[in-house]
Amino acid sequence: MPRSQVDPPSAAVTVSAPAGRPAATGDVLTGDAVAFLTGLHRRFAGRRAELLAARGRRRADIARTGRLDFRPDTASVRAGSWTVPPPPPDLADRRVEITGPTDRKMTVNALNSGARVWLADLEDANTPHWANVIDGQRNLADAVRRTIELRTETKTYRLGPGPYPTIVVRPRGWHLDERHLVFDGAPAVGALVDAGLYLFHNAAELLRRGSGPYLYLAKTESHEEAALWHDVFVHTEQALGLSAGSIRATVLIETITAAFEMDEILWALGPYAAGLNAGRWDYLFSIIKNFRDAGERFVLPDRAAVTMTAPFMRAYTELLVATCHRRGAMAIGGMSAFIPNRRDADVTARAVDQVRADKRREAADGFDGSWVAHPDLVPACREVFDEVLGDRPNQLDRQRPDVAVTAAQLLDVAATGGAVTEAGLRANVAVAVRYLEAWLRGNGAVAIDNLMEDAATAEISRSQIWQWIRNGVRLPDGTLVTADLVRAIGDAELAAIRAALTEPDWAASRFPQARALFEEVALGADYVDFLTLPAYRLID
Repeated sequence: MPRSQVDPPSAAVTVSAPAGRPAATGDVLTGDAVAFLTGLHRRFAGRRAELLAARGRRRADIARTGRLDFRPDTASVRAGSWTVPPPPPDLADRRVEITGPTDRKMTVNALNSGARVWLADLEDANTPHWANVIDGQRNLADAVRRTIELRTETKTYRLGPGPYPTIVVRPRGWHLDERHLVFDGAPAVGALVDAGLYLFHNAAELLRRGSGPYLYLAKTESHEEAALWHDVFVHTEQALGLSAGSIRATVLIETITAAFEMDEILWALGPYAAGLNAGRWDYLFSIIKNFRDAGERFVLPDRAAVTMTAPFMRAYTELLVATCHRRGAMAIGGMSAFIPNRRDADVTARAVDQVRADKRREAADGFDGSWVAHPDLVPACREVFDEVLGDRPNQLDRQRPDVAVTAAQLLDVAATGGAVTEAGLRANVAVAVRYLEAWLRGNGAVAIDNLMEDAATAEISRSQIWQWIRNGVRLPDGTLVTADLVRAIGDAELAAIRAALTEPDWAASRFPQARALFEEVALGADYVDFLTLPAYRLID
């Protein structure tokens, strides 16, 4: 992809922008900010590379044995009586969190939503176009300082009177690079760029305002990876002159390997640990990815048939709550994908009912709060947790001594029930292609059929197809799921999309590329660990 060179801040650093579409970076990539990022990369990029290699070795061991268990070498950590520090005041009540990307409109709407926390998402709900990366940091800085505003031809979006949610930023996972920044000849680490720029520009200001620099950590697979974040935070506090323990992090338990190391992850973060989150959609994706070639007992049915009441999902969420509360950490529930439709009252009513049911289950299990993806759903989530919490900020005092989850329960995918149907197969193709097209255009959070989809649901969709084909799955009528069948469904889906669009809209779309990318990650002989890796090659 052609590049236009931008003056590098130092000989060791190259900053590049897409040719013809340079982003204004002067207020974000200041000389001091780039120097700080350079220090992070020189200290931690090599260790990150070693941990990614360790992921590969662990996955190979799972493939060889078909097993995963709690680690014997960390048994003393699980048996210990340690706790994490109490939450800071503005993270003590997290009964409703709204999640979304950091585009300017979403930022204003999230701050006006009435939620207790805004998960400002630089990861699964964000396409890492260079402009999105830079603008997201600019929008976050304006949000922290309460100066953010957006003027369009039809409307001005500005902050209301408040109160405003606490901001918790989710940087990219360890696996993603940021190719627009090159340090000492190697692409930057996306996680270090996202977290580093946010902390550099905002940590002191947040603390001055009585809040703090808070992060959500995505795609963590082991406590060693959490320990790397711990050391990044120590270095950051020292480099920026922050008090020790100012940074606090909530870890998404969205990989099956991390589910076996919840205690260890909190322990590894130490004074920086704030809680754990049940990242349900990526969790399903991780199970498929890790056990994709372990036989029929790990083949999941249609995505719609895998609910949070499935035995293996119940084991996962109950273990998370019990672990968090035993350690004094907050347990945050996952996102219900249902969203309202302001033009269809029936759809909205169903969405609110679904969200209430989901949040009632979480609140009853002991979660301290949960996610929604739309401002109109904030009241429904808040009402449910208000009924349980009352004036209390959380349920940290609710221990779960009744919970004793085994490795077999966490891996009991076979007890899920359900079937692989033609409708489920078609839905997976449709969701993946439509989502990837929007992602390539720069939108990482997409409403499809009244559900909010992000990269995680696209990952599940394509991974299920890959797994179904490799395991010789048949539909109820006996039809074998094959690559040719999936291509035929893709042909029909693309034809329907094209028929619904005008010629100019079709020409401006990226559906042909999205279709090709989908087939690469769903039908390729070799499984691609993250679809965003090949997708990243196709964007500016």
